[in-house]
Amino acid sequence: MGGFTRILHSGKPDSLMNEIPTVVVDPLPPGMDQGYVVLNRPWAFVQWLEKEVIEEDYILMAEPDHIFVSPLPNLSHEGIPAAFQFFYIKPLENADIVRKYFREEMGPISNVDPIGNSHVIISKIAPTWMNVSIRMKSDPDTDRAFGWVLEMYAYAIASALHGVHHILRKDFMLQPPFDREIGKKFILHLTYGCDYTFKGELTYGKRGEWRFDKRSYVREAPPRNFPLPPKGVPESVVTLVKMVNEATENIPNWGA
Repeated sequence: MGGFTRILHSGKPDSLMNEIPTVVVDPLPPGMDQGYVVLNRPWAFVQWLEKEVIEEDYILMAEPDHIFVSPLPNLSHEGIPAAFQFFYIKPLENADIVRKYFREEMGPISNVDPIGNSHVIISKIAPTWMNVSIRMKSDPDTDRAFGWVLEMYAYAIASALHGVHHILRKDFMLQPPFDREIGKKFILHLTYGCDYTFKGELTYGKRGEWRFDKRSYVREAPPRNFPLPPKGVPESVVTLVKMVNEATENIPNWGA
């Protein structure tokens, strides 16, 4: 493993530069992301791949809300990248939209894998990923159909355009509170809010008596020693809070 690199697409250094090796790249020109900040991600990867000499054969793309719960082996095999299969990425159910970018002569819709921006990035895909993302965002029907996962569909389509297929691994990641057990998963995705009653009953979509939601901490850091969830809450949620507490306890000047 070569190590971790953070790609920062603000165009300027920030206060975390000394915490993790960071490559600063430019954001899209003003207004181009149309308020969809994620559109900067493929453009950031294009710049990074142009700037850096990457010696490693494989690249894992992880996000700030990915927590490693198990050592991650190289899940790729003989040059075929591995990816997590997202249940909400459904190319076949959105064939009319997908065909705007992946025409019939390019192959069946089933060639578009049900993935997001794959955990393994291949450099040749990045420019196409960027261009397809921008085209999609500029098309009202596509924007309306795909919403916040538009850029994920763009990566899946860009991969198919380059003839890249993925080893689909449901064990790549778990997403509490819906995935209840850690099992043999590798990455915990802190994406959904976790809301429960004090009896340990899930109240998803309704604020719980006990709550852990990253959206509650957009402007401030979560406190150290966050209260553990009530008895009966799934292992995945308990593990999430314990790992966050472990991290905050060991980061000097946390929240300062």
